[in-house]
Amino acid sequence: QVQLVESGGGLVQPGGSLRLSCAASKSIFNFNIMRWYRQAPGKERELVASITNGGSTVYVDSVKGRFTISRDGAKNTLYLQMSSLKPEDTAVYYCYTYWYKAYWGQGTQVTVSS
Repeated sequence: QVQLVESGGGLVQPGGSLRLSCAASKSIFNFNIMRWYRQAPGKERELVASITNGGSTVYVDSVKGRFTISRDGAKNTLYLQMSSLKPEDTAVYYCYTYWYKAYWGQGTQVTVSS
């Protein structure tokens, strides 16, 4: 079993920044891939960013150049640094990994509004 606990969400003005964290209950080096997803009201959950065990990253086009996914093995934590935030980034953000089966965090709300 793996527990994933997100934190760092909140209310931020357009153009602002936030850093999301996802603390894992096991060493993240067990996981070949970790991802951030988001789900806005009335919309499907979408993949935002991925990072592999080798450190390769992929981003959805809408966040390229603004968001950075990273991880800290010593802290067993995945991060999503979000900058130049836009109202359309408003969503619940979820951490995801796969280790014999899929695991999701509980989500953290990000609201971008003036």
